[in-house]
Amino acid sequence: MSRACELTGKAVQSGNNVSHANNRTRRKFLPNLCQVTLISDAMGQRYRLRISAHALRSVEHRGGLDAFLAKADAAELSQRARLLKRQIAKKIAETTAA
Repeated sequence: MSRACELTGKAVQSGNNVSHANNRTRRKFLPNLCQVTLISDAMGQRYRLRISAHALRSVEHRGGLDAFLAKADAAELSQRARLLKRQIAKKIAETTAA
């Protein structure tokens, strides 16, 4: 499993540890990933996602998983999240048409 957020695409970055003597050694900056269960209002189901803590705050701020995915750019989303976005959009379209 990759170390990347499924909703925002935030992944591992690399950089340097810099000592007091200005010695530089390579290091990794890991994203703060959390395994969370989010509820989709349109689908009426729970989905387990591995997202960053920052993405979790963004989901809450936008008003839930459905609203977040509606605004999210598909290029940043994981394959699973893209599929979920399409399913939610389809379900919402069905309910508004009926």
